[in-house]
Amino acid sequence: MDGLKERGVHATFFVTGEHAQLHPDIIRRMQEEGHLIGNHTYSHIQLRKGNREVFKEELIKTNDILKEITGQEVIYVRPPYGSWDKSFESELNMFPVLWTVDPLDWCSSNADCIARKIVSKTGENDIILMHDYYDSSVKAALQAVDELMEEGYTFVTVEEILFD
Repeated sequence: MDGLKERGVHATFFVTGEHAQLHPDIIRRMQEEGHLIGNHTYSHIQLRKGNREVFKEELIKTNDILKEITGQEVIYVRPPYGSWDKSFESELNMFPVLWTVDPLDWCSSNADCIARKIVSKTGENDIILMHDYYDSSVKAALQAVDELMEEGYTFVTVEEILFD
């Protein structure tokens, strides 16, 4: 977040309820610095045929945790692995957010390689999937932000992409 702040960039962070509970100060900082906060389930559960209700409960639980921390309703969800049930949209009043660029940052520790993938695949209104859990991903994200900004790109939250 320090790197994004230095660059004046706002991002969307999809967080698990588990991590939000452990680090409410980080969630508050995300909000204070103008980032959009979305739901990524409570425990990073993948939706499968037999766990629809458990998945739904995790979404609700995470929404409650995030609302308690931020005071705001959460309407965006990035479903782990992209698995989604369209009926959740009306049941929970949530919008799924998927991605258009996936540099597979979680399976490489080479930040330069990850950044090259991002820069080469990104176009206007693309949504880039990154994981801030890995140091190499954070380094690659900032490197890609710098390069893409040099090319004239502006970074916005998914809300701005989806509804502007």
